[in-house]
Amino acid sequence: QVQLVESGGGLVQPGGSLRLSCAASGSIFSINAMGWYRQAPGKQRELVAKLTSGSTSTYADSVKGRFSISRDNAKNTVYLQMNSLKPEDTAVYYCSVSYRAQWSDYRVKDSWGQGTQVTVSS
Repeated sequence: QVQLVESGGGLVQPGGSLRLSCAASGSIFSINAMGWYRQAPGKQRELVAKLTSGSTSTYADSVKGRFSISRDNAKNTVYLQMNSLKPEDTAVYYCSVSYRAQWSDYRVKDSWGQGTQVTVSS
């Protein structure tokens, strides 16, 4: 079982910055990808940014040029640097990890964090 602990959310004014962190722990043999999703009230959960083990990053069009995803492999931690925040970025942000639990088990599993609230408002 894998646990994800998120931190860094909060209230920020438009144009401000926040940095989210997500640390994965538990039965992890290897990580395929880590990423961030968000869900605003009344909307579906959407991908914000994703980073594969091969360092390929993917961003939602709405955050390109403003958000940056990075990872500390030694700590199994992923970060989301969010700059030039807009009110429409307000949402609960969820961390996700795709991983293999054991060297002998080729199944890729997914785990989610509990979510952290980001509110952009003046």
